[in-house]
Amino acid sequence: MPLQKLQEIIGHTFKNADLLLEAMTHPSLTHEKGRENHHNQRLEFLGDAVLQLMLTDRIYELHPDLPEGKLTQIRAHLANRHALFHRAKEIELGTYILLGKGEETSGGRERLSNLADAYEALLGAIYLDGGVRAARKFVNQQFRGEYKQVQRSTPQHNPKGQLQELLQAKLPANPIYRVIQESGPDHNKYFEAVVEWEGREVGRGTGSSKKQAEAAAALSALKNLREA
Repeated sequence: MPLQKLQEIIGHTFKNADLLLEAMTHPSLTHEKGRENHHNQRLEFLGDAVLQLMLTDRIYELHPDLPEGKLTQIRAHLANRHALFHRAKEIELGTYILLGKGEETSGGRERLSNLADAYEALLGAIYLDGGVRAARKFVNQQFRGEYKQVQRSTPQHNPKGQLQELLQAKLPANPIYRVIQESGPDHNKYFEAVVEWEGREVGRGTGSSKKQAEAAAALSALKNLREA
């Protein structure tokens, strides 16, 4: 089966292989074949909800002292479309998506929306096939590194202030923050920021707001400078 390798990569063998096939079927293919309902959008809808629950459960467990607002920010950072795109790229999901000819020739295997949607559909399929336990195993495995990064960063409540103190102890020059990318719809924005000091980039970060992206860039700079 062409999708056998994907099952090995994700660590889940499907009892119902049709679910995996549906998760990997882009609407463009079914439109071409006249089978409008046999694509992954319903599984994407389900997978989005499952992902929110699994992330919420894990974040709530890892951070018993954080307020609701901060927990929401962390979850939004982990689950935004760009984050899912990168998760999909890491497991080479684009290789396995079944596309219509037009979508294929227009670069559909690398398109952010296609990969993020397929990733959510895959999770929805895992949930239907193996239940909550299988879904939790997949999400915790996929986001293990991100959970650790969040754990390291959350105690630093003012990374921009800490960075400024660290740099001004060296030279009386302030760090400069620049947002270098902004994308996504209003309800799911993505920002990427860099922080520069003395004419060079010292950190880079992303977030669902300019403030979060700049804070992430400051955290990155703190890490880079302390390891230098």
